[in-house]
Amino acid sequence: MSMVSLHWLGSKLMAGKDSRGQSLVMGTWEELDPPWMGLKPSDLLLLSVASCSSWDVVSILTKQREPLEGLETTCTGEQRPDPPNVFTSVHLHFRVEGAVSPQKLERAIQLSVEKYCSVVNSLDPSIPVTTDYEIIE
Repeated sequence: MSMVSLHWLGSKLMAGKDSRGQSLVMGTWEELDPPWMGLKPSDLLLLSVASCSSWDVVSILTKQREPLEGLETTCTGEQRPDPPNVFTSVHLHFRVEGAVSPQKLERAIQLSVEKYCSVVNSLDPSIPVTTDYEIIE
């Protein structure tokens, strides 16, 4: 079981702590001069999707002994303009460095999105999650 905690700091600023004790700040305190800014909660969801899926891809390619030298993942999400501003689509772009097999990379991404990534698989099934990649040798 995982457990996180959240502490309201004032205004719309909050500090979160994960199940391992790591902290991050979310939201804003616009009334201060200069205002304090933290991560946007909806961006945290996209970061969670990107990190979870990237972890899977790295793990799968490493087990296959692919020559992975680097990975940068970009995650974009479209949201409805009106509250609750739900995501209507999510896209993952993987920028892979190394002479990685395109077929093995495609399969690793597919396995992550369809089977292993708990964050992606916790999203509403009506939200399409698309992917693409580029390999830089």
